[in-house]
Amino acid sequence: MISFDEAYNLTLGNIQPLPGEDVPLLLAEGRITDQDLLARVDVPSLDVSLKDGYAILAVDISTASVATPVTLKLAGSVAAGGQWQGTLNPGEAIRILSGAPLPGGADTVVAEEFTRSMPGFVQVVEFTEAGRNILRRGTDIHAGQLVVPAGQRLNPTVIGYLAAAGFQEIPVTRQPRVAILATGDEVLAPEQPLVQGKLYASNLFTLAAWCRHFGYPVKTYVLQDDAELIRRVLADCLEQFDAVLTSGGAWKGEHDLVVKILDDLGWRKIYHRIRMGPGKAVGFGLFNNKPVFCLPGGPPSNHMAFLQLALPGLQKLAGDPQPGFTQVPAVLAERVTGQVDWTQFIHGRLEKENQHFVFHPLRMKSRLQEMAQTEAVARIPEGLDELKANSPIVVQVLITP
Repeated sequence: MISFDEAYNLTLGNIQPLPGEDVPLLLAEGRITDQDLLARVDVPSLDVSLKDGYAILAVDISTASVATPVTLKLAGSVAAGGQWQGTLNPGEAIRILSGAPLPGGADTVVAEEFTRSMPGFVQVVEFTEAGRNILRRGTDIHAGQLVVPAGQRLNPTVIGYLAAAGFQEIPVTRQPRVAILATGDEVLAPEQPLVQGKLYASNLFTLAAWCRHFGYPVKTYVLQDDAELIRRVLADCLEQFDAVLTSGGAWKGEHDLVVKILDDLGWRKIYHRIRMGPGKAVGFGLFNNKPVFCLPGGPPSNHMAFLQLALPGLQKLAGDPQPGFTQVPAVLAERVTGQVDWTQFIHGRLEKENQHFVFHPLRMKSRLQEMAQTEAVARIPEGLDELKANSPIVVQVLITP
């Protein structure tokens, strides 16, 4: 067996992001940029007003005050999206609304609250220096500037930023298409009637739900322990999909066929069996540079091996520069134990107390119920066999409490 840290590094070190594709801007949220994105336009495209008020020449109102108002001739008006033709002359003012382009000749905008409207004229009661209340062309974005670097996940506000910068389509890393195969004579698809001694393929749906949570297209298969059937479906999936996950059949028994079949198919096995708990039977390799993860069949082992190794691998395939879940500092609510010669992962809940998180380990008789209630995962690193209550730790947040 190798250490968990070695397995993690081997996983990410052997997976390269998929090629890029262009997607419409409205479909790009959550995706990872495939290249640096440079602005295509200036924003704003002209000098514009930041206020409702009057565009004028600052020199005309140098003496303006409440006691000595300056009266200017109203020469026109302009709204956002419009344009005033001509050049402003001394002694004139142009009524201007927020977002409207600055008329030629004007060098300042006096806000409406410092004016008095009169038929055909406007009185200004406060001096406004040149350049005031004007947003210059290219202030928000200037053409050619880097607006989003390669490798950034796009959130809604960044989508708006890119729209302003002139983008209709965005080059992003392609999302991996994932095949998930659950194997075993004991597992059934949920649409089948439950037979005594059988169970529904819950692992399959947990893995598929996580993949869909991150936006990865997924197809699932439930296969009996039939070597020829598994070989045929595996071969087809390795041809059609970008990554393959198998659930069950990863250990050493006579019915554990998956790794043996992958060996026969000629995959490049990188590791199989890790010093981690739960999840030690996990295997990983490449077939024609496509990642294949063999996950153990026991639900906690299956889930933890996926969260800690397979999911980061899929995220790397999707171009994510920082695979994994958000990590936060927390305090351990009670003592936890593990094995000194491996990395132990622990399901738990998070509570916010006095501006910090407290991690409560879950120790339930029902493995499935414990997994379903898990909000975060803590880790006892190799070399330690316990962490005491009130110890500071860093936890992975699966579900924001």
